Amino acid sequence: MTDFTYEVDAEGVAVITWDVPGKSMNVLTREAFELVEGYLDRALADEAVKGIVITSAKKDFAGGMDLNVLASIRAEAGDEPAKALFDFTMNGHRILRKIERAGMDDKNKGGKPVACAINGTCAGIGTEIALACHRRFMTDNPKAKIGLPEILVGLFPGAGGTTRYSRMVGAMAASPVLLEGRMMAPKAAKSAQLVDEVVAHDELLAAAKAWVLGAKDADIVKPWDVKGWKMPSGAPYHPAGFMTFVGASAMVHGKTQGVYPAAKALLSAVYEGAMVPFETALKIEARYFVSILMDPSSSAMIRSLFLNKQALEKGANRPDVADETVKKVGVLGAGMMGAGIALVSAQAGIDVVLLDQDQAAADRGKAYTESFADKGIKRGKTTAEKKEALLSKITATTDYAALADCDLIIEAVFEDVGVKAEVTKKVEAVIGPDCIFATNTSTLPISELAKASARPEQFIGIHFFSPVEKMMLVEIIKGRETGNRAVAKSLDYVRQIRKTPIVVNDARFFYANRCIIPYINEGIRMVAEGVEPALIENAAKLVGMPLGPLQLVDETSIDLGVKIAKATRAAMGDAYPDGAVDEVLFWMADEGRLGRKSSAGFYAYDEAGKRGLLWEGLAAKYPVSDAQPSLTEVQHRLLFAQVLEAVRALEEGVLEDIREGDVGAILGWGFAPWSGGPFAWLDIIGTPYAAERCAELTEAHGARFTPPALLVEMAGKGQSFYARFGAEDAAA
Repeated sequence: MTDFTYEVDAEGVAVITWDVPGKSMNVLTREAFELVEGYLDRALADEAVKGIVITSAKKDFAGGMDLNVLASIRAEAGDEPAKALFDFTMNGHRILRKIERAGMDDKNKGGKPVACAINGTCAGIGTEIALACHRRFMTDNPKAKIGLPEILVGLFPGAGGTTRYSRMVGAMAASPVLLEGRMMAPKAAKSAQLVDEVVAHDELLAAAKAWVLGAKDADIVKPWDVKGWKMPSGAPYHPAGFMTFVGASAMVHGKTQGVYPAAKALLSAVYEGAMVPFETALKIEARYFVSILMDPSSSAMIRSLFLNKQALEKGANRPDVADETVKKVGVLGAGMMGAGIALVSAQAGIDVVLLDQDQAAADRGKAYTESFADKGIKRGKTTAEKKEALLSKITATTDYAALADCDLIIEAVFEDVGVKAEVTKKVEAVIGPDCIFATNTSTLPISELAKASARPEQFIGIHFFSPVEKMMLVEIIKGRETGNRAVAKSLDYVRQIRKTPIVVNDARFFYANRCIIPYINEGIRMVAEGVEPALIENAAKLVGMPLGPLQLVDETSIDLGVKIAKATRAAMGDAYPDGAVDEVLFWMADEGRLGRKSSAGFYAYDEAGKRGLLWEGLAAKYPVSDAQPSLTEVQHRLLFAQVLEAVRALEEGVLEDIREGDVGAILGWGFAPWSGGPFAWLDIIGTPYAAERCAELTEAHGARFTPPALLVEMAGKGQSFYARFGAEDAAA
């Protein structure tokens, strides 16, 4: 079997059908693209063929390019990877241009119409193929999406999508699709001109064929192939176009802070391409695309946000035991976290028992799903019928007996060992012998909590991040006695609710929290030292962190920070390293400044709770020093505070796979996505430099920056993390 098939119907329409064997989604390979060209040539040369329709035999049209192809081209190219990638890209342009011109002569005559019948979701190269066709038809299925999401993995549309789409609608109108990677439902895509017609699913192919048979010469000529064509909204040298590109440049820099190279390259390709003929514009796009492929940031993003993320979601580290589907989940505690877990479980079609000690509290937890659905109805995302079906999946109760037939329990009650132990015993008194018990604790050791269980091999941690319905990461924590079946079932559940799992071993704060707490602490520590708070916050954002450490502690609440600090100090005793942080944190709490929830924290808030500027009262207690550190010094302190904890987690066996360390860091707390994660960042800067810089930071700021023995060893050998711990993935 081949990735594409070819047949001509009785009316002379050649149908090229995409159907990659053994895959649920079509992805494009080198060999398949050559096959498409062969079928295209065959159709254009056949006088009996009146036109062509490109479609898919799967439920969706295409998922994009197989990114392993790009890695293999680099690997095969030897000393000239850029040339190999450029040649590959230009060959793709040539084939898509052949689709676009479809046999036309210099006078735009004699071509054959090419339509694209998009029968489901279409992304990346699939959309770029569609844009090269003369007419795009899409199914009216609201679950189908179309777009160019390459920017989300550190690339930009490099097979002509950037040039074609910006020339179709103008630079400003193209921005949401190109620079935000927005995937659109069919009707929205028609408004955005990504597709021309939205038709009923069972009429899709027939509509495309009918258009092909009725198309005239003028219908198949692209606007940029007509003499006198002008860029919509103005070329860069036109007054209107000039303002467009000035604004676009400012917008891109404002959103990326200059650390995401793909966005800047995309805008440059559009700007320069708009001033030259179309064929030259494609070459410009190809050069910028290759420059991004050669950029270590983009390589790291592709590896972490596409290849590694996908591998983890498919069960790369799942124990070899039989698959299990969760049919009924019991959620203990109907607070914000429990309510969110109930919502995402119900959305996945799982029956939910939402239990709290008070019926009113349980009902409020269920009402969270009702409120979520109501917002969806207002935005046209769901219907009243679907809302009722969703709510019917959730039973709010105070009765433990309702948990009897659950096959998974997720406990999300108050963070207290005694309270959790009591709940565990009550639950185990009613559930079946095969039921898995999971705790959603974010700080308490799993092995300690498992002591309350009569079956610790079935006791595990499933740590969600807040808000549950928005955060994609789920951290699964193995206790000392947790068995393989508990791990496997937890992974299967995370797959059911369509989130990304990482599996770690039990230790204080597990993985995510042990890395993010030092980031917050370093920011607070600098406040006490007299570093300008605005410098701290902006340094973090300029290096790619979504929130500065002071804003982050405001969002998570300062009193929670106090509670964690007290518990950590009690556990560590004299080894506790963060007394200077506590001085600031405890003072803020005593002042009643508990963060956003109290409308007072490191930031000031208005009466409506909207965050304003940094609180001026900080300077009275902790005056800003006359001498301020450099931007780089602040950024290195904030980054290494996190990265060294990630290395220690690997060294101590808390992390077993650096892929989980990188994916977890980006999805869990937003660690500088441009870097690909902490281990990818260390590989970018090099372990020798990292160890040297840590030594400098240790001398200047203290032992917390002492490089772990593993990092020192790797620096001495000149090793990278992906070469040593992820050899199979290093090429990506």
